[in-house]
Amino acid sequence: MKFGIFYEHQLPRPWGEDSEYQLLQDALEQCELADKLGFDYVWEVEHHFLEEYSHSSAPEVFLAAVSQRTKRIKLGHGIVQTPPPFNHPARIAERVATLDLISDGRAQFGTGEAGSEAELGGFMIDPAQKRAMWEEGTRVALRCMTETPFTGHHGDYVTMPPRNVVPKPRQKPHPPVWVACSRRDTIHLAAQKGIGALTFAFIDPEEATHWVTDYYETFENECVPIGDVVNPNVACVTTFMCAPTEEEAIARGTAGANFFGYSLGHYYVFGQHQPGVTDVWAEFEQRRAEHGYDPEAVRKAAENPERLGATAIQQGVSGLRGSVGTPDQIREYLNRYEELGVDQVIFVSQAGRNRHEDIMESLELFGKTVLPEFAERDEKLSKEKEARLAPIIEKVMARKPEADHPPLPSPDYSFPAMARAAAERVGADEFLAAMDEFATQRATGTAPRPGTPFGGRGGAVLP
Repeated sequence: MKFGIFYEHQLPRPWGEDSEYQLLQDALEQCELADKLGFDYVWEVEHHFLEEYSHSSAPEVFLAAVSQRTKRIKLGHGIVQTPPPFNHPARIAERVATLDLISDGRAQFGTGEAGSEAELGGFMIDPAQKRAMWEEGTRVALRCMTETPFTGHHGDYVTMPPRNVVPKPRQKPHPPVWVACSRRDTIHLAAQKGIGALTFAFIDPEEATHWVTDYYETFENECVPIGDVVNPNVACVTTFMCAPTEEEAIARGTAGANFFGYSLGHYYVFGQHQPGVTDVWAEFEQRRAEHGYDPEAVRKAAENPERLGATAIQQGVSGLRGSVGTPDQIREYLNRYEELGVDQVIFVSQAGRNRHEDIMESLELFGKTVLPEFAERDEKLSKEKEARLAPIIEKVMARKPEADHPPLPSPDYSFPAMARAAAERVGADEFLAAMDEFATQRATGTAPRPGTPFGGRGGAVLP
């Protein structure tokens, strides 16, 4: 089982002039430490307009910065919003490929569709169409990465003529593809498409086993790959804070963990948001017990726990817990995920007002006392999984239809420069001849003759 760290770039109010600056600087330092400790992945979301919950609207920029401060950790878009109104698929392909190149092949292409009114409404996306938009945007982005040239597409949400989208990624045919999942039906979809499932839901290991079983059964029996290579993996997210004592871990981590849950609910379930005005942190402090995200419930439940769980419940009031505890407690909790077949556990530490110093100490303590034993087992288990899935993957890849990569509209497809196209439309033969002469002059390094259409500093003007 592998381990990742996850970032929303949460920033509760009130904000100072340098708050966002410091937030990003701290996150970069945490990623650098995680790389040195042996963590396998860093995941960065793309969200828009979700004040306090997520100040991460340009993950490709942050991940590019991480790439230059790390050596081995994989750089995960967790996720790119692939409906075309958010991001044109050609631009997605360009950014993912560039990240893959500058990181020496460490990019992970996580995809998603968004689920908040703030984002969908902000980009004028009909929620009923977002799943279809996700699929079309993802398919076209993958084709842009793999086809030379991209042969064009005319769909419901994307229309684009043939172009050679450059650069191409270092990983061939393209980086591993994932999709964000918060429900079991999306896990099923991930398996059907042959892509990794990023389960951004706080579930116990015993519940995760149903997700894992369904994923791999569906993958074998129903998968028709959306990409040119499959990525059969299931990752689970858990809140995280590791400390020498349980009391310290709870004191350092539970308020942030539960703000994560509350602020998520604010934007996706029960909130009424006034842009630039609503103070989500203040609401959290006032109403957390009412909405079921109460750090006090975690502290009370911890007085007599048998084992860690995704949530802690005391007298009907729940709060997020997960991997918040001592190294021994967290080890036992993670062993249960490993035994039930989860491929990766992703830690959420940067949440609420969790302190940078506490996150750094937590990562280091876990990295030195718990992570090495999982890493040692993972080498053997990964090889066993690869051998087990090899014949299944061969069968799955045989299902991918050739029509996923359509031919060019014509074998000799080309497009003219704008000035040439305009000249051809009006039959300006003399002007076309002048352009050909100008091309020769540019190629040979000779200056245009005075009086020719291209002899001055301005652009060409048709006669």
